[in-house]
Amino acid sequence: MAMQIKLWGVRGSLTTPKPPKEIEARVLQLLKRYIAEGKGRSPEEFLSSLPQREVGGYGGHTSCVEVTNGPHQIIIDGGSGLRPLGGKMLTGPCGLGRGEVHILFTHFHWDHLVGLPFFVPIFIPGNKIHIYAVQPELEEIIRHVFEKPYFPVSFDDLGAEVVFHQLAPREKREFGDLQVTPYQLDHPDPCWGFRVECGGKVYAHCVDTECTRVSRKDLGPDLPLYQGVDVMVFDAQYTFKEATEKVHWGHSSAPIGLDIAVREKIKNVYFVHHDPVASDMKIAQAEAESRDYFKTMIKALKSADENAFEPNWCFAHEGMVIEV
Repeated sequence: MAMQIKLWGVRGSLTTPKPPKEIEARVLQLLKRYIAEGKGRSPEEFLSSLPQREVGGYGGHTSCVEVTNGPHQIIIDGGSGLRPLGGKMLTGPCGLGRGEVHILFTHFHWDHLVGLPFFVPIFIPGNKIHIYAVQPELEEIIRHVFEKPYFPVSFDDLGAEVVFHQLAPREKREFGDLQVTPYQLDHPDPCWGFRVECGGKVYAHCVDTECTRVSRKDLGPDLPLYQGVDVMVFDAQYTFKEATEKVHWGHSSAPIGLDIAVREKIKNVYFVHHDPVASDMKIAQAEAESRDYFKTMIKALKSADENAFEPNWCFAHEGMVIEV
């Protein structure tokens, strides 16, 4: 059975809701375009013909990814996207107090943690919430989240049973048919990516990394995170120019991810962790600039080797579902 990856949050650093006036302006623009260009098509057909940036945009929730394989599920990070995911899970065993949930944290910056206090299954008696991280201070940090003045409900008053697990660096852990191995990323605070394997397919979660280590030699023991990968979700909060201006901020750009993907023959790449100050149009512009870079790189490679590897890639949006 195939793995399914759903992106519940693709923004970085801070949630990014659209102000009412911006939504109103976008709706008005779309209505005018439909009147002028609809040509007998239904509204649904017309909207589906437009780029994502012009319709729904890229989304405003922060990092949260759901990986499933049949009945087996893991959640990577608890950004604000965890809240709607929790709402969906209430329609299953979690809503009846018979659910078992596995949440893996890359690190504990607020944009990866803020959804946890609003994850409704954690309040329902009978549920069992397993929380994992490489960092040894995992339990201490999570308990602090449920303390006043940060949150009104204390950890000890949560309805569900919460169980903490420390992951061993670069050692595989099984979650049913899903096998997960943590590898270290390049981030100011310790941050770990995850290699998820299932049925011969591999998903690499590489978010909140500056990728200061790029060569195979420099990556050393963490190189396997990028090898033999079918789908990689990669941090592209900045344009390449912005990344050179924000050294040690812990985030990367699409050209760096593309260099790695071409060298390691990663089949599909989805860029996430979009800057909260970037509009949908600015993100689309960053994608266009990356496309120009990619075309130039591939052209140069194919001039030397016509069989040079060419990955599929795009800038991802909230709600995107990826089959592996």
